[in-house]
Amino acid sequence: MFTDLSSEMIYPLIPVFLVTTLGAGALALGVIEGVAESTAAILKVVSGWWTDSARQRKPFIYAGYGLAGAVRPLIGFAATWPFVVAIRFFDRIGKGIRTAPRDALIADVTPVESRGAAFGVHRSLDHFGAVLGPLVAAALLWAGFGLRSVFFLAVIPAAIVIFIIAHLVKEPEQTETITTTGRSVFLRGRELGSGYWMLMAAVAVFALGNSADAFLLLRLSDAGVPVLWIAVLWSLFSLVKMVSNLIGGRLSDRTGRRSLVLFGWVFYAAIYVGMAIASSTLALIGLFLAYGLYFGATEPVERAWVASLAPADLKGSAFGYYNGAIGIGALPASIIFGGTWAAFGPAAAFIFGASMAAIAALMLMRVPDNRPAGSMNGSV
Repeated sequence: MFTDLSSEMIYPLIPVFLVTTLGAGALALGVIEGVAESTAAILKVVSGWWTDSARQRKPFIYAGYGLAGAVRPLIGFAATWPFVVAIRFFDRIGKGIRTAPRDALIADVTPVESRGAAFGVHRSLDHFGAVLGPLVAAALLWAGFGLRSVFFLAVIPAAIVIFIIAHLVKEPEQTETITTTGRSVFLRGRELGSGYWMLMAAVAVFALGNSADAFLLLRLSDAGVPVLWIAVLWSLFSLVKMVSNLIGGRLSDRTGRRSLVLFGWVFYAAIYVGMAIASSTLALIGLFLAYGLYFGATEPVERAWVASLAPADLKGSAFGYYNGAIGIGALPASIIFGGTWAAFGPAAAFIFGASMAAIAALMLMRVPDNRPAGSMNGSV
């Protein structure tokens, strides 16, 4: 929660900062977000292997959150957009280090029949921080602080994160004897099974069309929405994501994972088509807020699905591959989206994203559902 409070004081303002202060455009935004997310993706895979081999989660979580919190506010010093690329690069290194171990820790301490709910709580608290962050940023802007000052002040919640991890986060003791090395963990990918890798293939295709959400903010900005209201809308958007994650995670424990993820991906495609053809500012705002429902149907559900498909001693690796599949597609996705926007306009870019989501949805139909125990009789 506090991490997203810090990051979301900054993230929704980056597109406006790039355009109005640094003189960059959509293509630069695509490069920045693509490099950032792809960097994180590679490290998510590595940290997944490493945490399984070391049988520890907390050191990776501590290092990842600490690095990101320390460098993120430095965007306030940027004089050119390549400096923003560098800061986002180190920020995403931190995200790459922490993500797979964090997801594996949640799976470690949660009963199988409640994993959807657990990941829903995690994602909802993440988004609650994203509700607060833009509101804090908007309040600071309204009070007369400049964009750079808002960026600098984001260091305060980041410091709280370090205290919480150091003193409050616990991980269970590993009682089993582990004889594998990091190399052998890497070689055990086949043990994840064909269903898992089919899911990863579908996730990777979807990721190619899932460009950075910063482009939706840029779409609102181009439609004439003021910067202060963009921050407020981002907060409302995060509120929708928070509530939908709580509902979606718990619902998947009862109904299974595939149907909800399939709904989410189809809904995503519909929203992107709407963003391509909508002409009024009110319609774009409505589509943007409705887009938050997609996250509730996918974020906690996909993670619970991954946990159910992976052996107990390969959960870190499974989450590493999963987060890696998402992030590796981010560089071409955001660059293609930004380049298409610059060359042909926003409508063509959003249609491309919708098309990739539709293809991924078709691939998803072949993945086994792996319903949680008790879901058929409603006992969960």
